[in-house]
Amino acid sequence: MTDSISASAEGALAVLDAAIAATPGGSTREGQRRMAEAVAEAVESGRHLLVQAGTGTGKSLAYLCAALAAGETVVVSTATLALQHQLVAVDLPRLVDAVAPVLGRTPTFALLKGRHNYICKRKMAGEEEEDDGALEGTEELKWAGRQRSFAKQVQRLYDWANDTDTGDRDDLDPGVSDRAWKQASTTSAECVGAKDCAQGPDCFAEAARARAREADIIVTNHALLSIDMMKERGVLPEHTVLIVDEAHELVDRVTSAARAELTPARLRWLAQRGRRLIDADAADQIREAADSLENALNMAGERRFSGELPAPLTEALHLINSACVKATTLMGTLDAETKKQLSAQQLKAGLVETVETAGRCAAPSPDDVIWAEPKGPQLVAAPLSVGGLLSAMLYEERTVIATSATLTLGGKFDTVARGLGLAPDADGEDWSSLDVGSPFDYRKQGILYVASSLPRPTASGLSEEAGKELLRLVEASRGATLGLFSSKRAAESAAELLRAHIDYDVLLQGEETLGSLVKRFKEEESTCLLGVMSLWQGVDVPGMTCRLVVVDRIPFPRPTEPLTAARSEAADKAGRSGFTEVSVPAAAIRLAQGAGRLIRRTTDRGVVAILDSRLETSRSYGRFLRDSLPPMWYTTKSDSVVGALGRLAESD
Repeated sequence: MTDSISASAEGALAVLDAAIAATPGGSTREGQRRMAEAVAEAVESGRHLLVQAGTGTGKSLAYLCAALAAGETVVVSTATLALQHQLVAVDLPRLVDAVAPVLGRTPTFALLKGRHNYICKRKMAGEEEEDDGALEGTEELKWAGRQRSFAKQVQRLYDWANDTDTGDRDDLDPGVSDRAWKQASTTSAECVGAKDCAQGPDCFAEAARARAREADIIVTNHALLSIDMMKERGVLPEHTVLIVDEAHELVDRVTSAARAELTPARLRWLAQRGRRLIDADAADQIREAADSLENALNMAGERRFSGELPAPLTEALHLINSACVKATTLMGTLDAETKKQLSAQQLKAGLVETVETAGRCAAPSPDDVIWAEPKGPQLVAAPLSVGGLLSAMLYEERTVIATSATLTLGGKFDTVARGLGLAPDADGEDWSSLDVGSPFDYRKQGILYVASSLPRPTASGLSEEAGKELLRLVEASRGATLGLFSSKRAAESAAELLRAHIDYDVLLQGEETLGSLVKRFKEEESTCLLGVMSLWQGVDVPGMTCRLVVVDRIPFPRPTEPLTAARSEAADKAGRSGFTEVSVPAAAIRLAQGAGRLIRRTTDRGVVAILDSRLETSRSYGRFLRDSLPPMWYTTKSDSVVGALGRLAESD
């Protein structure tokens, strides 16, 4: 930023200073001030902005202060529940009170989620029968003990519905299973609408939307933002500024929202509901179509389809379309009151969605990838790329600020920008970028160790050589280790090895709930926590209880994963390198997120050890991956690292 800043930036800094002054022990950071200035100027100019802000920068306070100072209606979208809760329960309540004297008013904020996250009072009022389809395909739930537990959960939901002010599932403590929650909630497609619902005036979802329409800042999630884009801005309230936090997750969340599945279990649910509401013959046709789909999927196995689908699958899709179209037509003959029933709405929405998905799979566009998964089984359609959707729908009529701790790959914004639907940064483009750095002195606080002497990883488990190096490092660190593994098999092998040779507690993901494992890891000295991908981000364990982070291998996506394979193939056909364009950036983001678990505070010290020699030996991508990581002191010398870990353990 220049020495001379705009009036909007001055306003943002005044609000930031007020917020910092009201925070006990609070102090502003240079990166935080630079980010607040940049966000304020982006809002004023309408120029989209990408901001990389390292852990500890205080980026949420920076963008919130700039948004409030601008006086615009702002939507903040997050990827994780943890950040969403932090904003709504901690940051915003404190912030709006602190900045009221500067702004001359107390700003308002609201949380908005998808309709299925709220209790449906119509269901709770007993106007609809229990969702019998929830039992479909879950034979184990027929056990008497499970059924009693389920009944108790549903009863607790009925009791809670009369006590809650929000109806928000996240406010229910303790929670209930997804199956129980389905008895108390409904989706947007199934909802009859507030005007036609006897409980409409008291609807929790409608109340949340009403609060959002009146708020200065609306906090939501990437899933709802994705739906808003696909419905051409029909879900979120009108707003002029969109802040996408955890922006590195947006492409995957939009892809998931644009994904569609066909399953035999879902078709059988439609048949069961249709038998009661419309016609037994029509229901039998849907069930026969379900059997045909299941047989075709079992024959196909795990497979991505290029070109024409196999004949059995094509025939199954034809039967599905014919049966569901017939059932939809029959629904048009129902009387007006029956059509308004939730069960009828659910059936109609399910039939329409199934016809659309069957058509999408039977005649896929060049932009879709179609594959069969044996788990379920299911037939899946997903977009090859969402860059076009994002380019067309994310940036129209609003200013977008995208931020994350990992937006640069190989030291540049270009790769992430392309994924987000932005052209490479250049003069004349309508977006700019800023890396505000980090308050941490990574070279003094952390060591990046690559075990270059180990053989190249081959199997999906943990090799004998890598196991020996892992044990040596953990012994030197005296536990206090977070192990991030690329497969469940590797994590289990590592746990077995460590438990056989060290006296420290070794926690393994899957043996307890993730929350309880992380809590124990935070609170117990010298404990090791080992797990897979869900531990690679969102785990915040500052201090010396986590002084060693071990990564078993570069987290390249599985090359046979359908979307990865299709995207790589498309890049190769276009004369580019699919591996370089698809797999390497995906690994870089995941690796940066994993390495970011080590340094969480200015007082943290430790080692990130990567047991994959390719990070040092690969000429094509090794340096790119290293440049995507926090700039820690780099070494390939095992003895130096063991010595450093020993000294850290002794000083604790």
